[in-house]
Amino acid sequence: MLTAAGIAHEAVAPGVDEDAAKAALLHLDGRGLADALAELKAVKISARRPGDLVLGCDSTVELDDGTMLDKPGNELAAQLRMLSGRTHRLHSAVVAAEGGVPVWRHVARATLSVRPLSEDFIAEYVALEGKDAAGCVGGYRLEGPGVQLFSRIDGDSFVIQGLPMLPLLDWLRVRGIMTS
Repeated sequence: MLTAAGIAHEAVAPGVDEDAAKAALLHLDGRGLADALAELKAVKISARRPGDLVLGCDSTVELDDGTMLDKPGNELAAQLRMLSGRTHRLHSAVVAAEGGVPVWRHVARATLSVRPLSEDFIAEYVALEGKDAAGCVGGYRLEGPGVQLFSRIDGDSFVIQGLPMLPLLDWLRVRGIMTS
């Protein structure tokens, strides 16, 4: 998304054990967890690259009853059944860090309503998107066939894709990193 927006960047894997981090952060809600994981990633890379501005991002999916969903992996069909006919919140966070310290953050939320899904649709979707969607929180890519899952979406598509782009662009302009 940064490339498409014309922002020069380098993608660097943070080397964070997300499962261990999530286990330690069980007390947080979806918003807090997305923010904490984004900060963890940004700070870890930024400490190794003190002269760089580093962005860390993360997203969480929270059902209407507070249940948190993760990347479904091999359980994509089961997760789709759980989402079928329900509304959930997707929280996407971005944290900027310099010298190992967070200097800016933004967390945004989208609310998504999944239409009732038939078993035939779920089977077709898993066959078509399984490999790609299994690695996405919630089990869908809005920019692909995943858009067919929804009856209603309230929120920014950038947020759903994992990066609150518009607030980030505003902040980069305020910082003078991008031309306003």
